[in-house]
Amino acid sequence: MYPQQTAYDRGVMFAPDGRLFQVEYAREAVKRGATSMGITTKDGVVFVAHKNITAPLAIPSSMQKIFRIDQLIGVTYSGIVADGLHLINIMRSRTQTHRMVYNETQSVETIAKDVSEELLLATQYGGIRPYAISVLIGGIDKEPRLYEIDPAATVAGFKADAIGSGKATADEMLAKEYKDDMTMDDAIALGVKIIKKIGDKQQPLDQNNLDIATITKKDGYAMMAPDKVAKYL
Repeated sequence: MYPQQTAYDRGVMFAPDGRLFQVEYAREAVKRGATSMGITTKDGVVFVAHKNITAPLAIPSSMQKIFRIDQLIGVTYSGIVADGLHLINIMRSRTQTHRMVYNETQSVETIAKDVSEELLLATQYGGIRPYAISVLIGGIDKEPRLYEIDPAATVAGFKADAIGSGKATADEMLAKEYKDDMTMDDAIALGVKIIKKIGDKQQPLDQNNLDIATITKKDGYAMMAPDKVAKYL
């Protein structure tokens, strides 16, 4: 046994068994977040994200879960909202700087690695805490791509992936039902089906608590309007 755990969870430092408690706590915060997922298809990328709206007087449109980063790149997150919004601002700033300098969209992989470096810094220095979010970054460069970055700054590419409270169930369903030749409509239907499966029975799924966005070469990033979302429910 090593000394009391509290000696190692007051800052970012390794416990004798190699654990970083602050990073583990950040991962637990992600598990409390509403489920989001990304699915690549032959034509682009689909994002489907559940919004956990608990306040009866809340304005659903003010609680966005999927964001445009550039013309052909989007992102969704699960975890602490403020951390997610801060990281999204960083991504937008860096991609716009790249566009101004090179007159092109930055590659999805490069953005994912930039985000990873930002999250990594928060695991290496005292006086700051890790970001309590996982993010899914998707888009099109040479082909549709999707990457997950977790609080430990680990980057991994996926054909389809989920984050948040329903990750285990969502990943299991994606593994069984994902197909390489899926259309955009197929991917949206699968994403909605999964969210329904893991949804809160006390909060029925409707167009106000579900975000859907698509990215295609033809139309770029497009957030689906609530009335169109309702057609998939």
